[in-house]
Amino acid sequence: MSAHPSIPPEDFRLLDSAEHPSARTSHAVAAPAAAATASRTGGSDFARLSKQIVAAGLMRRRTGYYTLRITLVATLYTLGWAAFLVVGESWWSLAVAGYLALVFGQTALVAHDVAHRQVFRRRRASDRVGRIAGNLGIGMGYGWWQDKHTRHHANPNHEELDPDVVPDLLVWTQDQARTARGLPRLIGRSQAALFFPLLALEGFNLHVSGVRALRNRSVKRRGVEGTMLFAHFGLYLTALFLVLPPSMALLFLAVHQCLFGLYLGSIFAPNHKGMPTITGTSRPDFLRRQVLTSRNVRGGWFTDIALGGLNHQIEHHLFPSMPSPQLRKAQPIVRQYCAEAGVEYLETGLLTSYRQALGSLHRAGAPLREARRSRRSRSDV
Repeated sequence: MSAHPSIPPEDFRLLDSAEHPSARTSHAVAAPAAAATASRTGGSDFARLSKQIVAAGLMRRRTGYYTLRITLVATLYTLGWAAFLVVGESWWSLAVAGYLALVFGQTALVAHDVAHRQVFRRRRASDRVGRIAGNLGIGMGYGWWQDKHTRHHANPNHEELDPDVVPDLLVWTQDQARTARGLPRLIGRSQAALFFPLLALEGFNLHVSGVRALRNRSVKRRGVEGTMLFAHFGLYLTALFLVLPPSMALLFLAVHQCLFGLYLGSIFAPNHKGMPTITGTSRPDFLRRQVLTSRNVRGGWFTDIALGGLNHQIEHHLFPSMPSPQLRKAQPIVRQYCAEAGVEYLETGLLTSYRQALGSLHRAGAPLREARRSRRSRSDV
């Protein structure tokens, strides 16, 4: 595997066996002196950047924005279920299922911002609203997800420490492919083609993972988490099977949950997939650890709404508690600072980000395809 230009090859490896896609993107800011800068300045680069961000007022709370956003999402959520009741036993209910999939995705994004303390300063208020949106609103275990997401932010794309790159279903590097067993070994050969179909199952995965986590003693307030989760499942299924005949209720459930999973997965997929991974005990400083493993997605206000501001993934990872509407304003400061510090800053279009992620998945599965070809060749002899 080729090494990232700014990190020692034994500690920071590309997901690809080929040249990193950012090297072929005109919006990437690269500098060969990044390694020297990293060793010379250590973690002080982020401190200087942070001072600029704070001085620009970009860490201030946006109470009015979040009041409006949460009210709007709650209204859209209520209108969706009202439409479900009005439409009733009709095939138009599947259109309502599609609409509610988008609303569930936006509700998940609200829970994400709440978990990062972007909305409320105090943990208690954040946890309450987060559980209402996550557990009760969409059936996602807020405590489980928050713990998982916190570990991801601390060590993005670290093969041993980031739960998002653990090979539980897919393999993210060729080394993982070589040692894969079970489902990752079976799926890994064709994982690029299967990636988006598998994302359709992400909604179900969130539900199952949240319930499983209730057995974990490290999850705080498991009683509240479980009560809200099962309240969501009970109300959701009761509404479906009271209003719709069983076959139509099951179809509504499948359409709604699959589109919800696909939407949610499509929001998070461009952020880190196909970007460099870290392995071992030696790690780059905080600035480089966050910037070099993240990818921004270009776009205007619609992209900001559809992706919940996570299209500014670099800025979000550097300043997780920054209110999402401030991320676009922070971008020019961060991009300029990275250029001056010699830190590669990657920004692509949405379709390009998917193409890079799928290309990386395809290359990661190469050892599995080669092993399969070798077995076939031996069996033909």
